[in-house]
Amino acid sequence: MMTEWLASILLILGAGFILLSSIGMFRFPDLYIRMHATTKASTLGILLILMGICIYFPSLSVFLKSFFILIYVFLTTPVASHMIGRAGHLIKVPKWEKTFRDDLEKEDAGKKHGEG
Repeated sequence: MMTEWLASILLILGAGFILLSSIGMFRFPDLYIRMHATTKASTLGILLILMGICIYFPSLSVFLKSFFILIYVFLTTPVASHMIGRAGHLIKVPKWEKTFRDDLEKEDAGKKHGEG
């Protein structure tokens, strides 16, 4: 009975984080902030949902599948996020007007002047 409650709480929390991630897609002003919302919140949401599944179905096969899914998500999400951000920067996707720091812009300026 207690495991069902714990699994339910984890599943609801995970779904809530994924909901926040999708709301961030509509509410945030530019590509870079939207990308941050989708990668951070959805990754935490997937972690919580997989933990809830492992608690509700306590078997080795479910645990192993959840573990490998989690490893895959944790390895691919940051790489995909980085590549999307880099591509957006290279094609000059406009930034939010309140953006005050752009490290990639400094890096590109250094390469134009023969540095790096």
